[in-house]
Amino acid sequence: RSSDLRIGMTTTDGVYANGRLIDTGDCSGPRSARNVLGHPDVDAAVLETARGGILREGLGFDRCDVAVITNIGEGDHLGMNFINTAAELAAVKRVIVQNVCAEGTAVLNAADPLVARMARYCTGNVTFFAGQSAAHPVMAKHRAQGHRVIYRDNGEIIAAQGKAMFRLPLKDIPLTDNGQIAFQVENVMAAVGAAWALDIPWDAIVAGLASFNSDADTVPGRFNRFDYKGATLIADYGHNPDAMRALTSAIEAMKPKKSHVVVSGAGDRRDEDIRDLTRILGNSFDNVILYQDACQRGREDGEVLKLLQEGLVGATRAKQVKEVHGEFLAIDTALSEVSEGDICLILIDQVEESLAYLKEKVQP
Repeated sequence: RSSDLRIGMTTTDGVYANGRLIDTGDCSGPRSARNVLGHPDVDAAVLETARGGILREGLGFDRCDVAVITNIGEGDHLGMNFINTAAELAAVKRVIVQNVCAEGTAVLNAADPLVARMARYCTGNVTFFAGQSAAHPVMAKHRAQGHRVIYRDNGEIIAAQGKAMFRLPLKDIPLTDNGQIAFQVENVMAAVGAAWALDIPWDAIVAGLASFNSDADTVPGRFNRFDYKGATLIADYGHNPDAMRALTSAIEAMKPKKSHVVVSGAGDRRDEDIRDLTRILGNSFDNVILYQDACQRGREDGEVLKLLQEGLVGATRAKQVKEVHGEFLAIDTALSEVSEGDICLILIDQVEESLAYLKEKVQP
């Protein structure tokens, strides 16, 4: 948008054409992609491309100019659709890398081995990024060969090719909270890599990063912050172990007086994945509120709560654990317990409804 293009976008929240919402729901599949690509008011398409859609009917396009893979980690949705391991999930995700056009670019996370290995499947160029320094072996080798890399150097993001460098101060990128939120720094690196691959001018990249805020209107359910009686509320749709680690790391960096978390689990995940959520959270938060959400996704009543409780066995930090039925009741319970200087992470399930509820609660 900063370079005056009309943007079409598909996400798990809906389909947008030139800033207008034209469809709602989980719209990260090929049908939604085709709706954007055929829209008369779209010059450039940004397409979230989900595992499920690829497995059902492939991609919604023949070739892409840029493919971005942020991470695979331990994987998600494992045990579904005959995808049982992170390596098998990576084989699905790399389909977009295999379909980069000859002049295009794959932007890949060098710090995730499953993602870094996708480079060999790209017939175009590859840009590596990593939250670590330029000394990362994959990054160092890639740069020595004259290719593009993006990395963090203290308070700056560096985009480098050979000896040429462009520096982006983190203090000028609100999304990262002055570099404090590590996973957002990595998200910015991926976005910079994509824009750089498209030859978008650096002044437009700088302007876009400076003006972007991760609020409930721009990116609903993605680390949305609210102020409530001197406490900070963070609403996020994260629901897998890798997301829990990233979120807890971000909140620990913010140094809360006391930390609270409101969490449920998606019933269609494996038992061990649900337990892992609270294994991680119970070692990082003082107060844990478990809730049973509206959709159990095939689980018996109370089954998800039981698995979440099992994950808390042996927790080193959680001093208080409560169990409630209903997402809004869980939110109310948390709000009644936070104090000035506290941070409360609310892992929401009904994104639109929960954000509207929170907005109503925090009104002065």
